[in-house]
Amino acid sequence: MQIGRKNVHGKGGVRFKTPYTSSKQKAQVRNLCTELVIFEKVTVTRSMVKDVIKTFDHLVTLAKRGDLHSRRQAASILRKYNLASDVDALNKLFTELKDRFASRNGGYLKVYKLENRKGDNAPVRLLTLAD
Repeated sequence: MQIGRKNVHGKGGVRFKTPYTSSKQKAQVRNLCTELVIFEKVTVTRSMVKDVIKTFDHLVTLAKRGDLHSRRQAASILRKYNLASDVDALNKLFTELKDRFASRNGGYLKVYKLENRKGDNAPVRLLTLAD
């Protein structure tokens, strides 16, 4: 049993540890990228936009490369989410989105500003695939 002050660094100190760990952040980015591949748009908070764009650009680059190693790397990021019986996120990325972005070098997503979220007034953005 620990006696004394916990989670305090310095004089002012950190009162509580944040519940937002790096593993939770990575899982959330993976979920959002999978939803982007399947539904082609997703609503996120402003703090998540940069990480989602970075990961999604990497996924499209892997799809454009198209070899087995790239497919396995993308499979380690995307979730196993079946939209229909024969279409999943990985196959859609390596067939439809690969062809759509074949002539484009980056800039695969568009970011639109939405109104703040009602409950906590968090800034919200809409991410959609660029045409």
